[in-house]
Amino acid sequence: MKTFIANFGRENYEWPTCLERGSVATMNDIKVQDFWNTGNREAYILSRMQGKTAAGIPPTRQVASRWFNLMTIVSETSGDLWIHRAENLLWWTTSRAEPATFEPKDEPVADKRKVIVCHKPCDPWSNKNRKGNRLEWNGLHPKAREFLATESTLGQLSEDNAAYAKALIDGDDLEAWHTRSDWKAKLSTAVGKGGVGTIFNAKQIAAAQMAEMAFATATRANGQEVLKTLKNKEARFPTKLALEQYVLKLIDMQEGRCALTDLIMHFDAKEDVEMRCSLDRIDSDGHYEEGNLQVVCNFANRWKSDGNDADFRRLLEIVRSIVAV
Repeated sequence: MKTFIANFGRENYEWPTCLERGSVATMNDIKVQDFWNTGNREAYILSRMQGKTAAGIPPTRQVASRWFNLMTIVSETSGDLWIHRAENLLWWTTSRAEPATFEPKDEPVADKRKVIVCHKPCDPWSNKNRKGNRLEWNGLHPKAREFLATESTLGQLSEDNAAYAKALIDGDDLEAWHTRSDWKAKLSTAVGKGGVGTIFNAKQIAAAQMAEMAFATATRANGQEVLKTLKNKEARFPTKLALEQYVLKLIDMQEGRCALTDLIMHFDAKEDVEMRCSLDRIDSDGHYEEGNLQVVCNFANRWKSDGNDADFRRLLEIVRSIVAV
């Protein structure tokens, strides 16, 4: 059994239908649906890369490739746990074996695209655990709130987080997680004045740190002579906050995955430092500006260093092909 955290369309417009019908859903622009139907991944990717994400950013090849996979995941899911946050409630269901349906629709949001919506039957959605207790979002541990919701379309939980989600829904004892040092630390830092929880999402903190580091790097590397001439790197954003918000959009577009390796990145400083997210300039001779940034794992950023992005990706593909043999 896999565990997915999901939203359903831009601005989550398909959620009321999923709730009413008992289904999970995703959609494709009608212009690329035939590419998915025939399994033409390359044509699908090239077509989607010509457009923009909901955040107004042109998607990378890796992102477009994951979009191709979304409808496959939804149409084939069976016996998997699906979780969705709607305002102050956490909802869950289990996907069923019945075949998916594919229906045309005019999206009610944004540019009102014509899409094909894939609905896969599931058990009735519930906002209570198996023991009858309501799953209030504000009643969840702040650490759990970091992974039990997503701003992207879909994400699969890691083994440990999936085990927590299942225990939560079953109404089991959660102390095995809550007594861990990192969970205790998150609870401690989340408590504000008067005991009111003020949640600082690890992703937001990481984005702020990346923005701070980019501005600091740009300040140091302005073509000055130190022991050698440093590359001129400018932070071409009006403020650190503007860069931070752009980085958050990149992370969401990449669905929390490294833009180079496609591995799931870590945002918490207490997690594996090599898997932690870092900001990379696609063109190492370029600046910190829109269109020249991607979020990658620390180790990938270090390995790429100031090398050519396309050449580094080529080498990664060689490694993948060897591992796959």
